[in-house]
Amino acid sequence: MSLVSEVTPPATDVRREASAATLKIGPINPAVPVVLAPMAGITNMAYRRLCREQGAGVFVSEMITSRALVERTPGSMLLIQSHPSESVRSIQLYGVDPKTVREAVTMLVAEDRADHIDLNFGCPVPKVTRKGGGAALPWKRTLFRSIVEEAVRAAGDVPLTVKMRKGIDADHLTFIEAGKAAEGAGAAAIALHGRTASEFYSGNADWNAIGELKSAIGSVPVLGNGDIWSAEDAVRMVDQTGCDGVVVGRGCLGRPWLFADLEAAFRERAGETTGHSQVTPSLGHVATTLRRHLELLSEFLGDESHASRDIRKHMAWYFKGYPVGGDLRSQFAQVTSLQHLDDLIGQLDLDAPYPGIGAEGQRGRQGTPKKTALPHRWLESQELSDDEKCTVAAAEIDASGG
Repeated sequence: MSLVSEVTPPATDVRREASAATLKIGPINPAVPVVLAPMAGITNMAYRRLCREQGAGVFVSEMITSRALVERTPGSMLLIQSHPSESVRSIQLYGVDPKTVREAVTMLVAEDRADHIDLNFGCPVPKVTRKGGGAALPWKRTLFRSIVEEAVRAAGDVPLTVKMRKGIDADHLTFIEAGKAAEGAGAAAIALHGRTASEFYSGNADWNAIGELKSAIGSVPVLGNGDIWSAEDAVRMVDQTGCDGVVVGRGCLGRPWLFADLEAAFRERAGETTGHSQVTPSLGHVATTLRRHLELLSEFLGDESHASRDIRKHMAWYFKGYPVGGDLRSQFAQVTSLQHLDDLIGQLDLDAPYPGIGAEGQRGRQGTPKKTALPHRWLESQELSDDEKCTVAAAEIDASGG
């Protein structure tokens, strides 16, 4: 049975059968319906490899801006690199100009750099939304549809998907209209983060909105995103919403083994016997994974010193809940090399067991709700005025990865 079946009440056998089916994104048929969310500064090639070593899914790059890609900036060219082991090379693009987005997609396809391209319409960061980009853009419906249409046309046989939020705020929701527009434009799947831009990462994700979008979209898969901290959360989201798969972001920070749990949970849901129990890593397991992460980063960046600086932000996530003293945590956050990391690991109690709930739950960005920064008079019309065209053009930033 296809995962694009109509929504049925959560308790029915039809829902269970649909949620256990295989996700298809165009010709891509991942072993389990799990996608690693694009995260700036996180989902580089090294981290994607680390997560893929744990479990199956689709693993998406950091956000890459279309203008920077067209201009072939060194940073963008680094971020679109893939490892030979990546059977599905998945790249997320950000852009506000249909022509530039088309050119970026054309480049990726012509140079055989991607098997899947995702468009970012969910970024809530003020420097992006105040110029009409990211989560602010779907409000301008004609511009949104034009970008998706141009990207789909340029992508050809490469599946093009869309990731978005509910809207700007509770009074300016766009997800149903934008979802239908993306479907009509030929998007291969649509992912919805169940928050508005104004909610940023605060509060609880609105899974009901994901269910509403699933009910409104009939021909392509709908993926749910927001507050998946465990495999149980992922399965519960599919049960509750009828969505075709899940997009996992902050829940895997410092816990790449979450993908082992996710794979087992969805395989068991499909009737397989995996014999898998939840990964409950000792501190030694955490340390081994952390070291592997730095090895992969060093290989990716070609500079152990640079890699050591990059991994520092991950330390608090890896050690969340574990008995690592404050002074030692500070030293890990200043690691300078693999040898330095080994020396610090040598000071840990590697036999310390998994601490239970203390190692679980929220991690990463949260913040508080705040008014979304928008261009002047942005909300007065859903069509782009001549004055606003100049403002939006300035949102075509030339730096990738954030």
